[in-house]
Amino acid sequence: MTTYRTAGVDLDAAAHVKELFKPHVRSTFGPQVLGDIGFFGGLFHLQGYRDPVLVATTDGVGTKVKLAIWMDRFDTLGHDVVNQSVNDVLATGARPLFFLDYIAVETLVPHQVEAIVKGIAEACRQVGCALLGGETAQMRGVYLPGHFDLAGFMVGAAERDKLLDPSTVQEGDTLLALPSSGLHTNGYSLVRAVFGLEADQSPLKAYRQELGRTLGEALLEPHRSYWPLLEPVLPIIRSMAHITGGGLEDNLARAMPKGLAGHIDRDSWEVPAIFRIIQARGDIPDQEMERVFNMGVGMVLACAPEHAAEVRRLLPEAWVVGAVGRGRQQA
Repeated sequence: MTTYRTAGVDLDAAAHVKELFKPHVRSTFGPQVLGDIGFFGGLFHLQGYRDPVLVATTDGVGTKVKLAIWMDRFDTLGHDVVNQSVNDVLATGARPLFFLDYIAVETLVPHQVEAIVKGIAEACRQVGCALLGGETAQMRGVYLPGHFDLAGFMVGAAERDKLLDPSTVQEGDTLLALPSSGLHTNGYSLVRAVFGLEADQSPLKAYRQELGRTLGEALLEPHRSYWPLLEPVLPIIRSMAHITGGGLEDNLARAMPKGLAGHIDRDSWEVPAIFRIIQARGDIPDQEMERVFNMGVGMVLACAPEHAAEVRRLLPEAWVVGAVGRGRQQA
């Protein structure tokens, strides 16, 4: 006898998982969330805006999921998938409103999915964002045994006249940086190749004195969220770049008009140890490192020079990383 379960989809396990993560999801609900878990769509009552613009973004955590599987730790992935979307929405000047997740698995393992959703809910609560819904798909035959994928979708909002506008960036503007918490969610395919992790995962368990923890723990450090840290400075900056894949050069170009470029002082910060370890192990050229990794810079803000001191007062960990000039990006 052939059943859905023998074909690879366990409906009973799916129902059990939904019961496990309901408390986590409900913990993110505020008065703007209408209804409860289980309807065909999440309902969100948009309030408090005169002329709202909705901002939407979507992303996944890439092959960082493989390190989580090898390390048997899944809660940090929930923070990754939320925070990277929070930062993308924030780069427009918008406040995150609600988030939806998509988890596709080869075989449903309830405690793994619960840990991921718990992490998602924690990250949502930290930024005042509702976890409005999601989907857990069992896809045997598509993914390798024991593997899964994770993606997320976020909607934020801002007053139209409060949106950050890259076209307003001017020559001579000051660029200020905020540190990343590590690799965030980019470059893990290169990391796996450099350390030969497909064949041997033991390097992940090795303690590194310069990191103060194992390599695997450092690599699983969650993608940092910059909301609500940056909320107070939004009125006095012109633009913002979330430094993800493509590094400083590509992402700064997205945050200013054509003809202008970010001129970066590489001596203004010390590259964190995790990047130096990866580069040394793989003998990776500087240019390649700069294209793949954030190199310790998570966000870059552009503001008028007369506002730089105020930004630094509000953000003590920020530093002047460069200035806006003519020509090509220099990093």
